[in-house]
Amino acid sequence: MNKDALQKEVSYKTSRSGGKGGQNVNKVSSKVELLFSVNDSLLFNDDEKALLNEKLQSRFNKDGQVQIICDEDRSQYINKQKAIDRLVNLLTNALHVPKIRKKKSVSKAAKAARLENKRIHSAKKESRRAKFD
Repeated sequence: MNKDALQKEVSYKTSRSGGKGGQNVNKVSSKVELLFSVNDSLLFNDDEKALLNEKLQSRFNKDGQVQIICDEDRSQYINKQKAIDRLVNLLTNALHVPKIRKKKSVSKAAKAARLENKRIHSAKKESRRAKFD
């Protein structure tokens, strides 16, 4: 997925972050809130949008946008990069369609070999039992 094209469709909100950072936390708006609207995006076709809407339903805010918050770092720029990386990861995982498993039947030779092994094993056990009876 192209980060540059995705960044054009993303909006950011910044605010002051809590946590470590001392006086920097009180001065700098380093917390980043990334908002991305799947339905308004030009990067995905209708089928992909339907798949994203289905899989990311729990990640939507009340406005129907995907919201990602990052306040791990003291730098707003780094937090923006981390947020966009998380969005790319989220979208690629949501668009991944697992391969359909095709049911295969066991071949006649494999069935015969398994039954032969069972017969041999059974005969071995039977011969041991006969010694002690």
